[in-house]
Order: sequence, then structure tokens, then C-alpha cells
Amino acid sequence: MSNGIERGPAIGAVSRRHFLTGGLGVAAACMLAACGGPVAPAATAVNTASTGSTAATAAPTAVAGGAGGVATRTAATGGTAPAVASPAAGGGAAGGSAASFITLPPPVAKLPTGPTTLRWLGTAGERKLFVDALVPAYHQSRQNITIEYTGLPFTEIAKVLPAGIQSGDAPDLFELPSGVTGAQAVKQGWVGPLDDLIPDFARWKAAFPAGSFVEGNNVFGGKTYSFPFESTLKNNALLLYNVDYLKQAGADPQAKPLTWDEYRAVAKKVTQQGAGKYYGCIIAGAQASRLGDQVRFFGQMAGASGGSGGLVADLDFRTGRYNYTTDQYLAAVELLLGLKADGSFFPGTVSLNVQQTDSQFAQGVAGMLINGSYTFPQWAIDAPKFNYGVASQPVPNSGKPALFNATAGGSNYWAYAKAKQPAIAGDILSYAGSLPGQIALINIIGGSQPSVFPEANAVSTLSPQAKQALALFAAQIVLAPSPAIRNPDTALVDQEYRALSPDFGTTVQGIFTGQLGDPKKALQDLQDRADKELDRAIKAAQAKGAKVTRDDYTFAKWDPSRNWTDADYAASK
Repeated sequence: MSNGIERGPAIGAVSRRHFLTGGLGVAAACMLAACGGPVAPAATAVNTASTGSTAATAAPTAVAGGAGGVATRTAATGGTAPAVASPAAGGGAAGGSAASFITLPPPVAKLPTGPTTLRWLGTAGERKLFVDALVPAYHQSRQNITIEYTGLPFTEIAKVLPAGIQSGDAPDLFELPSGVTGAQAVKQGWVGPLDDLIPDFARWKAAFPAGSFVEGNNVFGGKTYSFPFESTLKNNALLLYNVDYLKQAGADPQAKPLTWDEYRAVAKKVTQQGAGKYYGCIIAGAQASRLGDQVRFFGQMAGASGGSGGLVADLDFRTGRYNYTTDQYLAAVELLLGLKADGSFFPGTVSLNVQQTDSQFAQGVAGMLINGSYTFPQWAIDAPKFNYGVASQPVPNSGKPALFNATAGGSNYWAYAKAKQPAIAGDILSYAGSLPGQIALINIIGGSQPSVFPEANAVSTLSPQAKQALALFAAQIVLAPSPAIRNPDTALVDQEYRALSPDFGTTVQGIFTGQLGDPKKALQDLQDRADKELDRAIKAAQAKGAKVTRDDYTFAKWDPSRNWTDADYAASK
């Protein structure tokens, strides 16, 4: 972080040593303190799966994976502390541990026979709850194997993962940092294909629903590098709200979505009634991508349709041009600045990462949060009495709200190209991407995020909040076109594309903090750089034999109100 603005990761250009799980929480806390943000005690929690035990060091009272801390789950031998089971949201694990949902089949591949440790780096969100349950279950089934999982905010993953890769000592499994695409990770040699990693790979892959694997998304050069651990038909654009605060303010966004003006007015009223004890809104301002997402979501619902990730995240496929200077995006920026000018944001929000924001909101510091349903299962554990509701993101003041977009494919976990334990990594991913593994996932997280397997979604007992979230996803998200599906050579463009610095999120962060004083000028600069970089990446791909042009990013007949289908692809070629 520099001057309060989050910078994107520089692939292959990080010189710091790879992380040590015991000390990283202290480093994260120091970083937050330097930014003026609230500092939570650094914590390292170790779960010893031979007895199901949990031992905490450095901050015994900190919640594992909580704000500012490091969550490490280790399935190891010789534990002595008593076990503490974590219930799943939506009634999934009521009366038993979440691990009881996991039944691992006998391993197909030949696994190590001596004491062995696999290292796994990911986020501290709902996927971590699945890992927390998998760790003891896996050890019980393969008793010589230890899984060491570290859950971090994406901002920290962006620091420690490139360092680990540069030193040749990255975790065996990991999630990619925000701003690093799969195409870039493949080109840089960060990740390896799953084809030879997962046992009986062809049969495993064939079990996924159609559209799960897409060249340029999770498939590159015909090799499969990742898979949709969760469905792509979701986003972080829900309005999550404190029912008691908004009821006192006379607002019920579930009965009728708030307009932009109403959203701002309600935020101001909640702030006034809080009298310094709570505020209208909160946002993870230290994570630039979240500020960018909020502008993107508001802008897209106002009609500036675009892609859903990577270099096409803000590209209007109808024109093939970026949305950054559209009236809709500029209006969304002004809404964000208006909320700030009203004093409606929780103080210090610019210093909060995602995990801190989610935790603080459940503690009652703000009335509204634009976010995803991934938070629900953790709230069920950490704040079971939190009375919150789920509603549509605020809608434009006039006109019919537009829909959000998603693409086929999906990726969450990737295997390190130089993994020290490839057989164990393949064994774990084989289960995580199977129907039994997905059923376990949905039960453990209470259906707070949809599975790509319809059968898995059908068996889960959902909380009312999860049901509302999934209903909104179904009503408000459609499949957008994908240049990579129509022309797989565009995947080579992704590999050549250099992440913008500052990128969209960082630019919005600079505007929000006041470091960039003219929003229109800043976004025009971003648009010019984005167009120039896309053109350069296309030419670089062409020089290496790719048959691709800027026209491959235009779908003139796209109707953003409906799914783009196979028939549409065929007609657009």
C-alpha cells in the first residue's frame, strides 16, 4: 500500500521472502496501523486434527481468520487441546461438526506413506469453512498427512504468494490474488495443469455440467488448470442491512428496493440516529477492488453493461469499448462521494480490509453493506444473534434496472506448478470438485454460495437470508458473451495483457480518498490506458500467431437482458 492507495500485484517482481504463518499476522497488523486503521490482535490458530483440537497463539481471544489475523488450520498428529466444532449456517451442521458432512473415498492415486504436509493458501471467507471441515476429515482418512491452511485477505495474498513463487516455495494449492488472471498465472509459470494431477481426470471433468470449463478462463492450450468450486452465477452486489437500524429509520429494502437517492437518504438518517455509535454504511476501503466493484455494480445496474472479470470486466460487449467514462459509472462515483460527504460511512472505513469490514458490520457499526452472501456462514458462527436482511442493490432513480453479468467457467483453487505434494493436491481437488464434495460444501456453508452442480444446491437446508440471496442471483444475473468461447485465441491476449497500474479499483480508491481530485479526468486517463493496453496485447498475441482482432471483443447483437447462448455464439461467428 502506498499513499493510502492499494497497488496491484507485480507478477514475478517481488523480492521479499515467502511468508511464515506465525509472523504474518503481526506484519498485517503493523501495515494497518501505518494506514491509520483499527488494529486487531494478530492471531495464529492451529487446529490439530488427530484429536480435532484447536490451540491459539499470540492472541487467544481472536477468532481464527478474523480481522487482521492469520487463520491456519493444520491436520497434525499429537494434539492435546479439546475440540471445538463450528456449526454451519442454515442449520447444516446443527447437532454435529461440519466435518461430519465429509466422507472421503479411498485414494485412487498413490499417496506418500510417511509423515507429509501439504500447504494451502486461500481466503478467510466461506470457502475456509469448507477447508476447516476438510482438514480433520482428511487426516482421519489419510492419517500420515497434514494439511496446513492459511486464510488471508486478498491484499495479503497479493504480497505473500508472488514472494513464495519467486523463491520456489509457494504453497501446493492457492487462490490467485485479485488482479492476477489465470492466463497470466499460466504464462508466468505459477500454476500447473490438473490433467495429470487429478486421478481419472477425464471422468472427473466429464461429471461437471456443461459450460464449467472454458478456454481462456480455466482451460489454456487445451489443458485444465482450475474448476468452478462455486458457481459464477453470484456477485457481491447484495444490499445487506441491519434490520433493526433500518426499521427505526423507516426503511424496508426487502419490500421495495431503495433507489439511489433513497439509499443515500437512509444512510444519512441511520447515521444521525446512531449518534456516533453506528453509521449508515461501511465498505472495505483498504481493498481497492471492493471500491471498484461498488462503482461497477451500481454503474452496470444503471445500464453500463460489461463483462464480469479480467480485462473484460468493464468492457461493453455491444461496442467493444470500456465503460469507465460512461455517465453511469461517473454517476456511481458521485453517489459514493455523496455518501462520504454526508458522513454516512463508518470512520476509518478506508483502512478496513474485507474480513475486518464483514466482522465489524456484524457487530453493529453500520446499517448497510454492499457485499455477497459468502459472509452468512461466518456470521452464523461469530454473531448468531445478528439480525440482518438481504435485498437488491439500490436501483437507479428512474428507468428499468439492468441485469448483472456472469460468464461460463469459473476458478477458485489452483495448483502450484512446482508443488511439493502433487499427489495430495490432486486427491484434495478431486474430492472438492466431485458431487459428494459439492454437497458437503453446500451443507457446510448453508447454501450461502451456489454450487455449479444443481444436485448439490437441491439438498441443502437454506437459511432465509441464503434463500433470498440465491433468488436475487437467479433474477438479476445473466450469462454474458465470452470472447474466449467464440475465439479461443483471445486467451493469448489475456496472457500478453499487463495489469494496469493504477487499475480501476485503485483509481476509484484514489478518488474516494481525495488523492485524485477530478473523477472524470482520472477515469478518462484510465480508459485511455485500458484501450491502449488492450490494443498492445492484441498485437503482441498476433505476433505470436494468434488470429485475433479488436472485433473479437464486440458482440453487437448482445441483449444484456437475457443469457447469451450457444446459438448466439454460432450466429455471431
